[in-house]
Amino acid sequence: MITIQNLWKEVGFNPNSEQERAILHTSGPLYLTAGPGSGKTRVLLWRTLNLIVFHQTPPERIFLGTFTEKAAHQLKEGLKALLGMATNHTNVHYDLAKMYVGTIHSLCQQIIRDKHLNPDFRKMKPVLLLDELDTYFFFAKRSNWTELLKAGGLDTLDDLSANQAINRFFNDNGGSRHAAITNLISLFSRFSEEMIVPEVHLPLADEALSPFLQMYHHYQTMLLAGEQNDLADFSLIQQKAYELVSTMPGANAYFHHVIVDEYQDTNLIQEKLIFKLAEGNKNVCVVGDDDQALYRFRGATVENFVEFPKRCQQYLSVAPEKIPLNTNYRSKQQIVGAYTQFIDQYDWQKEEVPGEYYRVHDKEIKANSKDEEVSVIASTAQRPEDACAEIARLVREIVDSGKVKDPNQIAFLYPALKGFNGAPNEQVHRMIRALEDEGLRVYAPRAGRFLDVDECRLFFGVLLHIFGRPARGEFNSTDYNNYFNWIDRCYREVRDLFAREKALEFYIEKKRAEVEEVVSDYSKLVDTCRHNNWELDDLYDPDKMRPAFSGTKGISAHCMKWATNKFLEDQARKRLRKGSDQRPFTVRDILTRFSSLDWTLLDLFYRLAAFPVFKEMYDLAESGEDEGPICNLGLISQYIAKFHDIYSQVLTANFLAEEKFRRSFFMSFIYPIYRRGESEFENADDPFPKGRIPFLTIHQSKGLEFPVVVLGNLRKDAKPAGPIERCIRQLVPKEGEPLERLSEFDIARMYYVALSRAENLLVLAHYRGPGQRINVQFNPILQDPIRIPQYDLDGLSDAKHNEDKSPKTYSYTADYLVYERCPRNYMVFRRYGLVPSRTQTQFFGSLVHQTIEDLHLELIRKTHETHPQ
Repeated sequence: MITIQNLWKEVGFNPNSEQERAILHTSGPLYLTAGPGSGKTRVLLWRTLNLIVFHQTPPERIFLGTFTEKAAHQLKEGLKALLGMATNHTNVHYDLAKMYVGTIHSLCQQIIRDKHLNPDFRKMKPVLLLDELDTYFFFAKRSNWTELLKAGGLDTLDDLSANQAINRFFNDNGGSRHAAITNLISLFSRFSEEMIVPEVHLPLADEALSPFLQMYHHYQTMLLAGEQNDLADFSLIQQKAYELVSTMPGANAYFHHVIVDEYQDTNLIQEKLIFKLAEGNKNVCVVGDDDQALYRFRGATVENFVEFPKRCQQYLSVAPEKIPLNTNYRSKQQIVGAYTQFIDQYDWQKEEVPGEYYRVHDKEIKANSKDEEVSVIASTAQRPEDACAEIARLVREIVDSGKVKDPNQIAFLYPALKGFNGAPNEQVHRMIRALEDEGLRVYAPRAGRFLDVDECRLFFGVLLHIFGRPARGEFNSTDYNNYFNWIDRCYREVRDLFAREKALEFYIEKKRAEVEEVVSDYSKLVDTCRHNNWELDDLYDPDKMRPAFSGTKGISAHCMKWATNKFLEDQARKRLRKGSDQRPFTVRDILTRFSSLDWTLLDLFYRLAAFPVFKEMYDLAESGEDEGPICNLGLISQYIAKFHDIYSQVLTANFLAEEKFRRSFFMSFIYPIYRRGESEFENADDPFPKGRIPFLTIHQSKGLEFPVVVLGNLRKDAKPAGPIERCIRQLVPKEGEPLERLSEFDIARMYYVALSRAENLLVLAHYRGPGQRINVQFNPILQDPIRIPQYDLDGLSDAKHNEDKSPKTYSYTADYLVYERCPRNYMVFRRYGLVPSRTQTQFFGSLVHQTIEDLHLELIRKTHETHPQ
């Protein structure tokens, strides 16, 4: 009979005593305090396998949640692989299709749609989830924005004054509408996460805060105002799930086990939801590390993890078993010593409660490695330019020596990759320049605007040549001027490209002529309507109207084809018949069909791939030389698909005429993306393109590990608590870390994460000169370090592939068959996330439908000829 120990032996897993206890624990609350590199993901996977395989827990009765798409992907793929191995021994197929494994937000959606937890789901209006960009566009829509201002009593002010009134609350004196929208979204998200009820909390609010509670209340009302569906942002979807579980009988006992990774990143609503789901069976397991709690700015409450034993007593009336996972299997001894020494310098004692701490204080983190290698070094303390050049030379030597398998195994970490208000960060760009001087390519998705990358300027430059540049208004803001400078640059760079890409120039001219042609056709058809006194909303009568439209002088062959299309004519007659269940066509519908482009923006995107300048990007990825360009193309396709979803799949002449398309696309859609500083493509499955050195924020690096890590900035200044944190404390008084120490604690945890990412080598950039300081907690590490010139590269261990990385599982239909049909198609759509165009599918469906209809009519005609009445 197979045992879990047999399976461990099969894969070469030898858990330590704490890991084994955690895996085999099956009853009651479990509190896993997991340090960096302690194998917590592997423990969670084996614990889940133990429940399913050896304790017969149905997979759909396990709730396994985490907080990032990457972590969720690792859990799903790892579980599939392990259970597949178990199936080989048990001959039992473990169906994970209905299992709750994913991000908390996605699992909340799943709860709402689950017939076992929500039997009335199909009777309810569907709930559509707004992602961050969708939420921004919802606020930015002029009618919605006007309603919100009215709810807050700001509708009597002009636009500039209203924006200023909002921004002042956030310590911003500017009049930017973009800033006002961004500030409101952040505040409303915290309101939702803290379960603020405007009617209840209004009496607690001062005069400055009250208008925002009124606006928040109206925002909630607006999201529920749709006739066909309700809307919810990421924060509110959790409230909906909690309300459902709280009111539905038996929902609190549906899950036999509730398991949550990265529990230190939960907020109030998530804590309440998790304890409510575990209320019936009391089997809740939380895993986390309070020293890696980085997401306070998103509403995370580290106290949820630190105080978990108390909260278990509060919610479940039972104490959890605590198992520490303190052994680091990732890093060399010096690296483990550096980050533990760093965090221990801070005073975590609660002043008002002696003997209690703001962190889990009884940790004994240790390295599994017994090496004595030098693994923490620093640059020579010198001018930033010289220190960057020294580090870049070291990186060049590491790459050339083969100590890493690919440059993407060396990561540069910074507290932020952008400066104030999204401006370039000179420290980051100085280091990038130094690396490029050494012939090294960099991948820095958050160091600048995505729209500034070469691939964006090229594609959007093509669109500007086809559709024309938007009209420039009289605004004079920095962002507005910079955006139009970007437009001019895109246009100019594509124009300059024509000298060597004559075929591309010819193609663009052809597409521009097609745009002008459909606009001209539409204008002439409208003139025909006026001549015949037809209104655009009149019902279309093909017998009376078709001859006039097809006889319109000067229309194109494309327009004439549709004006004489028999299938469309027959469909129009059918819809006019009494008793038809389909709405009759109006004149507007017909003119739209006659004068629409037969391609979409996504169609254009893929047709451009035939030209050398675009084709080269696909070739670089296919050869494995450079994945950066195709990753950026993938994100461009996702933005274009979102534009089609928001506006229209079809580019009609009416939409293209009179600046409508240019205003909608370039000013209402692309301009907000520019202002938001949207970042480059990040793939949850394989986040770092081969051949490039990744530059990451420290927050971005959480949960990741690299053979070599360079910490590029050792200074981060503490700041007072922000206005959102202060107003939340005003509305929801609660115990927690002192407001005046929040920034200090956040900085400590941030650098702890940065220092613990390295496996074999940690490099600290030590700058000296005017204005160059470091946080004092780095002084002990830099007191007598090995400097780069003294470092012996021969002592650096070779980078290895991550042994904990679970094998990826593949689908026969979605992976194998797609690859078998076309490897490049598989590469583009499955690996790099490019969004396929819908036109081919729609065209094929229409073609089949039209063919069947024509065959049916022909059969009827033949029948009448053979058997005349």
